[in-house]
Amino acid sequence: MPRNLLSRRRVLTGTAGLAAAAILPRSSLADWKPTENVRLVVPAAAGGSTDVLGRLLAAHLQTAWGQSAVVENRSGGGGTIGTAEVVRAKPDGHTILIGNPGPNAIAYSIFKNLTYKPDQLQPVSNMIRIPNIVSAHPKTGIKSIAELIAYLKANPDKLSYASSGVGQSPHLTGAWFLQLTGLKMTHIPFRGAGPALQAALAGDIQILFDNLYPSLPQVQNGTLNGLCVTTTERSDLAKDLPTMRESAPELANFDVSSWFSVFLPKGVSPEVLTALNLQVKAMLERDDIRKQIAAMGARADYGTPEQFAAFVDAETKKFAGIIQKEGLQMDVQ
Repeated sequence: MPRNLLSRRRVLTGTAGLAAAAILPRSSLADWKPTENVRLVVPAAAGGSTDVLGRLLAAHLQTAWGQSAVVENRSGGGGTIGTAEVVRAKPDGHTILIGNPGPNAIAYSIFKNLTYKPDQLQPVSNMIRIPNIVSAHPKTGIKSIAELIAYLKANPDKLSYASSGVGQSPHLTGAWFLQLTGLKMTHIPFRGAGPALQAALAGDIQILFDNLYPSLPQVQNGTLNGLCVTTTERSDLAKDLPTMRESAPELANFDVSSWFSVFLPKGVSPEVLTALNLQVKAMLERDDIRKQIAAMGARADYGTPEQFAAFVDAETKKFAGIIQKEGLQMDVQ
């Protein structure tokens, strides 16, 4: 067997599962169903995007499997507390993690006292990706990333930017932009997206790096100037907003999104892994789910366990480079 094929299978199932996967046809792998209640651990408070995706998947699985599927919110520590709980769970398919970049890519580099490692989780599939958005207060007169770059070159250290907190995806989006352009702005972290948005609306902070919501409505009604989205493609809800990578040559590889995904504890069987992966795929193909995803300004992003594992690894390495250059180190609180 070629080495590269063996390594790909190890990512998908783990070494211990290779023999079983080799003798079980795909139909039997997909036929697994839980024998008891299923827990979907959301490592965030109720109401956010991670929670919304967890509840959509729970409802789908309950119908598909005929077994109770319950969301449990385990917030705290930037998502690491709930994630650590799943790491410790029995790998039998009855405990599922709804993941996001915080605890599943950023945490590995930013937290000094993290209690788990990437290889203690089995990637199943991503579900959706949502752009981040960059905006400016109208009094700055800045209406594009090119204008922001020009202003910062002419007026170093004159602007500040807000984010939802140190080490969050919007903060690291701003940090990476500054690293790639060689420019400077003062970062002002807030305790959440709401306070950061209010400071930007009041003009206390000139530039805001945020998730697509809650900022997009403010851009659409003109209370903030939208500069760009941060994914490789424009948002279907804001097609007039360019991508960051369209704005300058040094930003040609820029790609940051908030993503919401599915993990299992390490050591699950090939049957469990395949069955859950295919249920994620089935959910994302439903017309009603597609409409809900579109309304969030998101894109469905299903992948095989192998594809998703490679994506998570790339995201982890990307954020590690940004964090290292910023010199960021924190303790899990």
